[in-house]
Amino acid sequence: MSALQLVADSLPVLLQGMLLTIKFALLSMVFGLVIGTVVALMGISHRRVLMAIARVYVSIMRGTPLLVQIFVVYYGLPGIGIALEPTPAGVLTLSLNVGAYLSESMRGAILGIPRGQWLAAYSLGLTQGQTLRYVVGPQALRLAVPSLSNSLISLIKDTSLVSVITVTELLRTAQEVIAATYQPLPLYLAVAAIYWMLSTALSQVQRRLERRLSLPGRH
Repeated sequence: MSALQLVADSLPVLLQGMLLTIKFALLSMVFGLVIGTVVALMGISHRRVLMAIARVYVSIMRGTPLLVQIFVVYYGLPGIGIALEPTPAGVLTLSLNVGAYLSESMRGAILGIPRGQWLAAYSLGLTQGQTLRYVVGPQALRLAVPSLSNSLISLIKDTSLVSVITVTELLRTAQEVIAATYQPLPLYLAVAAIYWMLSTALSQVQRRLERRLSLPGRH
């Protein structure tokens, strides 16, 4: 069987793996954004304990390899009585990891809003929480779009690491086909091409979002 024929025959299976990769990445991104927002708010709070917790969390998640984090969650946690299935373990690890990076993006975006915006909201009688929710938050989210998009693109590629705990995403699907056909090169090249197309498509979406959501004077 030729390489092209092999790839063509394997394409339906690879596309199923690709769909799982996309779902995996989007789910992790949603949870990661929630975690990142909470950690960002902790980081800009005036309570030293919350600030310290946020800094330690970000330092640990950014300072250790994602693969090691996956092993800790999937193989390590059962040692203290917390056993997770491969998919939940992968989503949890990716969410915690990307949450650390998103927290820095969100923190920087919030701090990038002029102080006058806060003061103007306070003068209208809004509380700090209301100001953050209705005035500062929406503007900060628009400023953070490039960083959030880049994180999602990286997350799409990082999902390949959960194949080591038997999650059947794109890379794991290809490995199973390779085990049956013994032709790794064309299949790995096909997987690389799919990742590249996903990243390129997301980059195009990112540029369109940046143009639509750019703040006045920031074009």
